[in-house]
Amino acid sequence: MKRSMIAGIGMYVPKNVITNNDLTRYMDTSDEWIQERTGIQERRYADREGETTTTMGIAAATMAIENAGLQPTDIDFIIFATLSPDYYFPGCGVLVQRELKMREIGALDIRNQCSGFVYAISVADQFIKTGMYKNILVIGSEKHSFGLDMSTRGRNVSVIFGDGAGAVVLKATDSDRGIMSTHLHSDGESAEILAMYNPGTHANRWGNYADFNDAEIADMFMSHQMVDNAQLFPNMDGQAVFKKAVVKFPEVIGEALAANGLQPADIDMLVPHQANLRISQMVQKMLKLPDEKVYNNIQRYGNTTAASVPLALYEAWNEGKIKEGDIVCLAAFGSGFTWASALIRW
Repeated sequence: MKRSMIAGIGMYVPKNVITNNDLTRYMDTSDEWIQERTGIQERRYADREGETTTTMGIAAATMAIENAGLQPTDIDFIIFATLSPDYYFPGCGVLVQRELKMREIGALDIRNQCSGFVYAISVADQFIKTGMYKNILVIGSEKHSFGLDMSTRGRNVSVIFGDGAGAVVLKATDSDRGIMSTHLHSDGESAEILAMYNPGTHANRWGNYADFNDAEIADMFMSHQMVDNAQLFPNMDGQAVFKKAVVKFPEVIGEALAANGLQPADIDMLVPHQANLRISQMVQKMLKLPDEKVYNNIQRYGNTTAASVPLALYEAWNEGKIKEGDIVCLAAFGSGFTWASALIRW
């Protein structure tokens, strides 16, 4: 059976650097308050015009394809992970296919939020193992800045997120390098703890539209109550998410290690989803990993959800911290709840 290996990797972040002090212009917060709770010092925001989830994804993808020594026409399939697509539909995958002038290949969009990139890696791995595709482009890209509540009311969420993109090209290989295993999980019991409630079809619970006039129908979908209660912005119970994450992160990493007969000490580089520096540090402590075996860049970029793992993976590789033959573990936890891991022999 073929294995899938990362043949090329790329990243992109906007030029606009937004520091914690910059945010004090919009909300009652401080650099000390943000760093103490999240570890974040700054993040990037995309330009309001011209820079989108897709364009950032394309920039990262172009780098990954070039680093793989391929052309866009060599790609057999696209998987695009994001929670912030350019359009509600169609998804970003087809926009990448169009812009890069690829062949009429399949394009799949994944909506697993913070776990999206690792889920996408798992899906791509299965396609390659079965021989269906040889070169798959996997992108994680987010533009959060357009949809955050930049007021004191929304600060607990808004200070966390940033924009950016990362991408890899997976290719088929006969070597012992590549993806060793992937592990995916979900638990929707507490889905509303980390969610954006509207727009969503659940918002209409009033029955037959024929019973209402035009003004009443309009109010169903954009009511003053939605605005007043911040239901048009992301909602998060940070403490509840933290408590769940510090359990499921090490659990799913342990699952990957056990599946391959390895121990935490065998990990050469752990690349966790950059949700909160405190979570990463707690997981590191639980696994007894030294600082040089865990890569964090949330300090510079904030939480970029589906983009965070490939962004960190690229930087760790580019800095020479990941070498051929190393055991690399990717792990993520996020909205849903969903969580996942992938173990890779680089």
